[in-house]
Amino acid sequence: MAVKRKSSGGGGGANWMDTYGDMVTLLMCFFVLLYSMSTISEDKFRALVQSFNPSSLEDAPATAGSEGPLAEESEGIGSEWGMEAPTEETIEEPDIEDILAQLAQMLQATAQETGSSEDIEVTTGDGYVFVTFNDAVFFTGDSAVVQPEGQRILDGVAWDLEQVARYIDEVRILGHTAQSDPERPNNVSTDRTLSSMRATNVTAYIQERCSVSPARLVSVGYGQWRPVDTNWTPEGRANNRRVEMIITGTDLEDEMGDALKQYQSLRGGGTTGGTAGESGTLELWTSPEAREGTP
Repeated sequence: MAVKRKSSGGGGGANWMDTYGDMVTLLMCFFVLLYSMSTISEDKFRALVQSFNPSSLEDAPATAGSEGPLAEESEGIGSEWGMEAPTEETIEEPDIEDILAQLAQMLQATAQETGSSEDIEVTTGDGYVFVTFNDAVFFTGDSAVVQPEGQRILDGVAWDLEQVARYIDEVRILGHTAQSDPERPNNVSTDRTLSSMRATNVTAYIQERCSVSPARLVSVGYGQWRPVDTNWTPEGRANNRRVEMIITGTDLEDEMGDALKQYQSLRGGGTTGGTAGESGTLELWTSPEAREGTP
Protein backbone atom coordinates (compact mmCIF):
# COMPACT_ATOMS: atom_id res chain seq x y z
CA MET A 1 0.00 0.00 0.00
CA ALA A 2 1.48 3.30 -1.05
CA VAL A 3 1.91 5.96 1.68
CA LYS A 4 0.88 9.48 0.68
CA ARG A 5 3.37 12.02 1.81
CA LYS A 6 2.19 15.26 3.43
CA SER A 7 2.90 18.41 1.48
CA SER A 8 5.45 20.74 3.15
CA GLY A 9 3.44 23.90 2.39
CA GLY A 10 3.85 26.94 0.12
CA GLY A 11 7.61 27.25 0.74
CA GLY A 12 8.41 30.83 1.85
CA GLY A 13 12.09 30.33 1.25
CA ALA A 14 14.31 33.20 2.28
CA ASN A 15 11.75 36.04 1.88
CA TRP A 16 12.41 37.25 5.46
CA MET A 17 15.77 38.42 4.23
CA ASP A 18 14.08 41.17 2.24
CA THR A 19 12.47 42.68 5.35
CA TYR A 20 15.69 42.40 7.33
CA GLY A 21 17.66 44.06 4.56
CA ASP A 22 15.18 46.97 4.44
CA MET A 23 15.49 47.46 8.21
CA VAL A 24 19.30 47.48 8.11
CA THR A 25 19.22 50.02 5.27
CA LEU A 26 16.90 52.31 7.24
CA LEU A 27 19.15 52.09 10.30
CA MET A 28 22.17 52.98 8.22
CA CYS A 29 20.35 56.03 6.79
CA PHE A 30 19.35 57.06 10.30
CA PHE A 31 22.90 56.96 11.61
CA VAL A 32 24.19 58.79 8.54
CA LEU A 33 21.64 61.52 9.26
CA LEU A 34 22.77 61.75 12.88
CA TYR A 35 26.39 62.00 11.80
CA SER A 36 25.62 64.75 9.31
CA MET A 37 23.76 66.73 11.99
CA SER A 38 26.74 66.52 14.33
CA THR A 39 28.72 68.79 12.00
CA ILE A 40 25.88 71.04 10.85
CA SER A 41 26.38 74.80 10.77
CA GLU A 42 24.25 77.23 12.74
CA ASP A 43 22.39 78.39 9.63
CA LYS A 44 21.58 74.83 8.58
CA PHE A 45 20.51 73.92 12.10
CA ARG A 46 18.16 76.90 12.31
CA ALA A 47 16.75 76.09 8.88
CA LEU A 48 16.09 72.51 9.95
CA VAL A 49 14.39 73.52 13.21
CA GLN A 50 12.29 76.20 11.57
CA SER A 51 11.17 73.77 8.88
CA PHE A 52 9.43 71.77 11.63
CA ASN A 53 8.29 74.70 13.77
CA PRO A 54 8.77 78.23 12.40
CA SER A 55 8.21 79.84 15.82
CA SER A 56 10.42 77.48 17.83
CA LEU A 57 13.54 79.63 17.75
CA GLU A 58 11.61 82.80 18.52
CA ASP A 59 10.05 81.31 21.66
CA ALA A 60 13.14 79.39 22.83
CA PRO A 61 15.23 80.90 25.64
CA ALA A 62 18.43 82.54 24.49
CA THR A 63 20.70 80.57 26.79
CA ALA A 64 20.73 77.39 28.80
CA GLY A 65 20.51 77.48 32.56
CA SER A 66 23.71 78.30 34.38
CA GLU A 67 22.83 76.60 37.64
CA GLY A 68 21.86 73.08 38.71
CA PRO A 69 23.27 69.60 38.11
CA LEU A 70 23.28 70.00 34.33
CA ALA A 71 25.04 73.36 34.36
CA GLU A 72 28.41 71.99 33.27
CA GLU A 73 26.85 70.04 30.41
CA SER A 74 24.85 73.03 29.23
CA GLU A 75 27.83 75.37 29.11
CA GLY A 76 28.86 74.12 25.68
CA ILE A 77 25.37 73.99 24.21
CA GLY A 78 25.12 76.39 21.30
CA SER A 79 28.82 77.23 21.29
CA GLU A 80 29.39 75.09 18.21
CA TRP A 81 27.01 77.35 16.31
CA GLY A 82 28.38 80.63 17.69
CA MET A 83 25.49 81.19 20.11
CA GLU A 84 27.44 81.55 23.34
CA ALA A 85 25.53 83.04 26.28
CA PRO A 86 26.43 86.64 27.15
CA THR A 87 28.45 87.08 30.31
CA GLU A 88 28.67 89.97 32.75
CA GLU A 89 31.87 91.03 31.01
CA THR A 90 30.14 91.30 27.63
CA ILE A 91 27.09 93.24 28.91
CA GLU A 92 27.99 96.93 29.05
CA GLU A 93 25.88 99.61 30.66
CA PRO A 94 25.28 102.70 28.49
CA ASP A 95 27.63 105.61 29.03
CA ILE A 96 25.43 108.31 30.54
CA GLU A 97 27.88 111.05 29.60
CA ASP A 98 27.67 109.99 25.95
CA ILE A 99 23.87 109.96 26.10
CA LEU A 100 23.77 113.44 27.64
CA ALA A 101 26.20 114.69 24.99
CA GLN A 102 23.89 113.32 22.29
CA LEU A 103 20.92 114.99 24.00
CA ALA A 104 22.78 118.33 24.00
CA GLN A 105 23.43 117.96 20.27
CA MET A 106 19.76 117.19 19.62
CA LEU A 107 18.68 120.24 21.63
CA GLN A 108 21.07 122.46 19.68
CA ALA A 109 19.72 121.00 16.43
CA THR A 110 16.18 121.75 17.64
CA ALA A 111 17.19 125.35 18.29
CA GLN A 112 18.51 125.60 14.73
CA GLU A 113 15.43 124.00 13.20
CA THR A 114 13.03 126.28 15.09
CA GLY A 115 15.09 129.36 14.28
CA SER A 116 15.67 129.97 17.98
CA SER A 117 19.42 129.40 18.20
CA GLU A 118 19.81 132.88 19.74
CA ASP A 119 17.04 132.21 22.25
CA ILE A 120 18.30 128.84 23.50
CA GLU A 121 21.66 128.25 25.15
CA VAL A 122 22.77 124.64 25.77
CA THR A 123 25.75 123.74 27.95
CA THR A 124 26.92 120.42 29.37
CA GLY A 125 28.60 119.49 32.62
CA ASP A 126 29.48 116.41 34.64
CA GLY A 127 26.30 114.35 34.48
CA TYR A 128 23.93 117.09 33.34
CA VAL A 129 22.73 119.29 30.47
CA PHE A 130 21.85 122.93 31.23
CA VAL A 131 19.41 124.72 28.92
CA THR A 132 18.54 128.43 29.13
CA PHE A 133 15.49 129.81 27.29
CA ASN A 134 15.05 133.48 26.53
CA ASP A 135 12.01 134.41 28.60
CA ALA A 136 10.69 136.79 25.94
CA VAL A 137 10.16 133.84 23.58
CA PHE A 138 7.97 132.02 26.11
CA PHE A 139 5.98 134.71 27.90
CA THR A 140 4.79 138.29 27.53
CA GLY A 141 4.90 140.95 30.22
CA ASP A 142 3.72 139.62 33.55
CA SER A 143 1.98 136.62 31.95
CA ALA A 144 2.68 132.95 32.71
CA VAL A 145 0.96 131.65 29.55
CA VAL A 146 3.37 130.01 27.10
CA GLN A 147 3.32 131.77 23.73
CA PRO A 148 2.91 129.84 20.44
CA GLU A 149 6.59 130.36 19.60
CA GLY A 150 7.55 128.94 22.98
CA GLN A 151 5.21 125.99 22.44
CA ARG A 152 6.91 125.22 19.13
CA ILE A 153 10.30 125.16 20.84
CA LEU A 154 9.02 123.00 23.70
CA ASP A 155 7.55 120.52 21.19
CA GLY A 156 11.05 119.92 19.87
CA VAL A 157 12.52 119.74 23.37
CA ALA A 158 9.90 117.18 24.44
CA TRP A 159 10.73 115.04 21.39
CA ASP A 160 14.44 115.17 22.26
CA LEU A 161 13.73 114.14 25.86
CA GLU A 162 11.57 111.27 24.62
CA GLN A 163 14.57 109.74 22.85
CA VAL A 164 16.54 109.38 26.11
CA ALA A 165 13.66 109.15 28.59
CA ARG A 166 14.85 105.87 30.12
CA TYR A 167 18.23 107.38 31.05
CA ILE A 168 16.91 110.58 32.65
CA ASP A 169 17.19 110.94 36.41
CA GLU A 170 15.49 114.32 36.73
CA VAL A 171 14.36 117.31 34.66
CA ARG A 172 14.26 120.46 36.77
CA ILE A 173 12.53 123.55 35.33
CA LEU A 174 13.60 126.85 36.88
CA GLY A 175 11.57 130.05 36.63
CA HIS A 176 13.15 133.49 37.15
CA THR A 177 11.97 137.09 37.11
CA ALA A 178 13.77 140.43 36.84
CA GLN A 179 13.68 143.23 39.41
CA SER A 180 11.59 145.87 37.69
CA ASP A 181 12.88 148.62 39.99
CA PRO A 182 16.60 148.12 40.68
CA GLU A 183 16.28 150.12 43.90
CA ARG A 184 13.31 148.24 45.31
CA PRO A 185 12.60 144.49 45.38
CA ASN A 186 9.48 143.15 43.68
CA ASN A 187 6.38 142.31 45.63
CA VAL A 188 7.25 139.01 47.30
CA SER A 189 3.96 137.24 46.60
CA THR A 190 3.69 138.39 42.98
CA ASP A 191 7.36 137.72 42.28
CA ARG A 192 7.41 134.18 43.66
CA THR A 193 4.03 133.26 42.18
CA LEU A 194 4.89 134.49 38.68
CA SER A 195 8.20 132.63 38.50
CA SER A 196 6.63 129.46 39.92
CA MET A 197 3.68 129.58 37.50
CA ARG A 198 5.99 130.02 34.52
CA ALA A 199 8.11 127.04 35.57
CA THR A 200 4.97 125.00 36.27
CA ASN A 201 3.41 125.72 32.88
CA VAL A 202 6.58 124.72 31.04
CA THR A 203 6.81 121.55 33.14
CA ALA A 204 3.18 120.64 32.45
CA TYR A 205 3.67 121.22 28.73
CA ILE A 206 6.68 118.87 28.70
CA GLN A 207 4.87 116.25 30.80
CA GLU A 208 1.98 116.05 28.33
CA ARG A 209 4.30 115.43 25.39
CA CYS A 210 6.92 112.90 26.47
CA SER A 211 7.13 109.70 28.51
CA VAL A 212 9.62 110.93 31.12
CA SER A 213 8.12 109.89 34.46
CA PRO A 214 6.14 112.80 35.99
CA ALA A 215 7.89 111.97 39.26
CA ARG A 216 11.14 113.06 37.60
CA LEU A 217 9.79 116.43 36.41
CA VAL A 218 10.29 119.23 38.93
CA SER A 219 9.33 122.92 38.68
CA VAL A 220 10.96 125.59 40.84
CA GLY A 221 10.30 129.34 41.07
CA TYR A 222 13.23 131.49 42.23
CA GLY A 223 11.67 134.88 41.61
CA GLN A 224 14.24 137.66 41.24
CA TRP A 225 16.79 136.14 43.58
CA ARG A 226 19.15 134.39 41.17
CA PRO A 227 20.00 137.05 38.60
CA VAL A 228 22.66 136.52 35.92
CA ASP A 229 22.85 140.15 34.83
CA THR A 230 22.22 143.67 36.07
CA ASN A 231 18.69 144.99 36.56
CA TRP A 232 19.72 148.53 35.70
CA THR A 233 19.41 148.08 31.93
CA PRO A 234 16.61 146.68 29.73
CA GLU A 235 19.02 144.12 28.26
CA GLY A 236 20.11 142.97 31.69
CA ARG A 237 16.53 142.59 32.92
CA ALA A 238 15.71 140.61 29.77
CA ASN A 239 18.53 138.20 30.60
CA ASN A 240 17.28 137.84 34.16
CA ARG A 241 13.73 137.06 32.99
CA ARG A 242 14.37 133.50 31.87
CA VAL A 243 13.39 129.85 32.12
CA GLU A 244 16.07 127.22 32.62
CA MET A 245 16.13 123.45 32.44
CA ILE A 246 18.61 121.14 34.17
CA ILE A 247 18.57 117.56 32.85
CA THR A 248 20.52 114.98 34.84
CA GLY A 249 21.25 111.41 33.82
CA THR A 250 20.88 108.34 35.99
CA ASP A 251 24.20 107.48 37.63
CA LEU A 252 24.19 103.69 37.97
CA GLU A 253 27.25 103.76 40.23
CA ASP A 254 25.86 106.31 42.71
CA GLU A 255 25.41 104.60 46.07
CA MET A 256 22.73 107.14 46.96
CA GLY A 257 20.63 105.97 44.01
CA ASP A 258 18.62 108.17 41.67
CA ALA A 259 16.53 111.21 42.56
CA LEU A 260 13.49 109.17 43.61
CA LYS A 261 15.48 106.91 45.91
CA GLN A 262 17.21 109.91 47.44
CA TYR A 263 13.83 111.49 48.07
CA GLN A 264 12.61 108.35 49.81
CA SER A 265 15.77 108.26 51.92
CA LEU A 266 15.43 111.90 52.97
CA ARG A 267 11.75 111.51 53.72
CA GLY A 268 12.49 108.47 55.89
CA GLY A 269 15.25 110.12 57.87
CA GLY A 270 18.07 108.27 56.14
CA THR A 271 16.17 105.06 55.45
CA THR A 272 13.85 104.11 52.64
CA GLY A 273 10.69 106.04 53.34
CA GLY A 274 7.33 105.21 51.79
CA THR A 275 6.91 102.42 49.27
CA ALA A 276 7.71 102.38 45.61
CA GLY A 277 4.89 101.42 43.28
CA GLU A 278 5.32 99.16 40.27
CA SER A 279 5.74 102.16 38.02
CA GLY A 280 8.70 103.39 40.05
CA THR A 281 6.82 106.36 41.52
CA LEU A 282 6.11 106.83 45.20
CA GLU A 283 2.81 105.80 46.72
CA LEU A 284 2.23 108.77 49.00
CA TRP A 285 -1.51 108.43 49.56
CA THR A 286 -2.40 108.46 53.23
CA SER A 287 -5.54 106.38 52.81
CA PRO A 288 -7.55 104.58 50.08
CA GLU A 289 -10.13 107.38 50.30
CA ALA A 290 -7.46 109.95 49.47
CA ARG A 291 -6.84 108.29 46.12
CA GLU A 292 -10.25 109.37 44.93
CA GLY A 293 -10.23 112.76 46.61
CA THR A 294 -9.27 116.15 45.33
CA PRO A 295 -5.50 116.47 44.74
